[in-house]
Amino acid sequence: MPLPTRVQIIDVAPRDGLQNEKQPVSAADKIALVAQLHEAGLTEIEVTSYVSPKWVPQMADAAEVMAGIARKPGVRYSVLTPNLKGYEAALPGRPDEIVVFGAASEAFSQKNINCSIAESIERFAPVVAAAKAAGIAVRGAMSCTVGCPYEGEVAPEKVGYLARLMQGIGVERVDVADTIGVGTPRTVQAAIEATLPYFDVDHISGHFHDTYGQAVANTLAALQMGVWNFQSSVAGLGGCPYAKGATGNVATEDVVFMLHGMGIETGIDLDRLVDAGVFISRALGREPQSRVSKAIRNKRAG
Repeated sequence: MPLPTRVQIIDVAPRDGLQNEKQPVSAADKIALVAQLHEAGLTEIEVTSYVSPKWVPQMADAAEVMAGIARKPGVRYSVLTPNLKGYEAALPGRPDEIVVFGAASEAFSQKNINCSIAESIERFAPVVAAAKAAGIAVRGAMSCTVGCPYEGEVAPEKVGYLARLMQGIGVERVDVADTIGVGTPRTVQAAIEATLPYFDVDHISGHFHDTYGQAVANTLAALQMGVWNFQSSVAGLGGCPYAKGATGNVATEDVVFMLHGMGIETGIDLDRLVDAGVFISRALGREPQSRVSKAIRNKRAG
């Protein structure tokens, strides 16, 4: 299959990147990060999550952040809504898209949200129906599509099962996510192949974690299947909670550098993207987890 000529990237740093950070990040800094991602050319940004502050304290300011962002025409703002209560709380913030989630691993589903995969999808059905009735787009995040911290390897058939359930409740597009970053090109391709009977390639996105340094290779493997939607996190924000000290989300800078080097358009200004990563990393008191960012900053200094 010919490679896509253009790729759409959703930067998930404001939500998925920050949610596990123990150090509080101010709403002002989150709003500024979204603004800097705008300026870098991102047209899809996952902004926040409407979850209980008891479980995810970092997202307690969801309403304040959504109210504070200066919306830019042509940019899609998405939020995670784990249940109907979260969806209703999200409505005043006028999200363009809501995200529901499910795991391809039964063990992960039980440990993470205390119910089976089938039960989790039943819980999301009224959320999806309400969003679609309100004209809000719906994305489904499919976690643990190649590996699980409790079950180990996840069979492609389980990914297909989850994709079928998501299609059944009206989810419009799905993320094939390697949550713990154990995927390699072939296992990632197998997970995508298992999803294709239920969602066409235009409605599948890749979400790869870089725990074992495979995320850029896995992005290329997905590109070779025609996938042109990807999620990543500026500065590589989002540590993996199941591998101590390991990086989580692949850095947007690293993905963009590869794509531009292949002649694939993204609409993103890499220099401004690096600056956005430096900004939020400084707020956290550390260096960006992006090799491309480091190389570009070294070149600037030289």
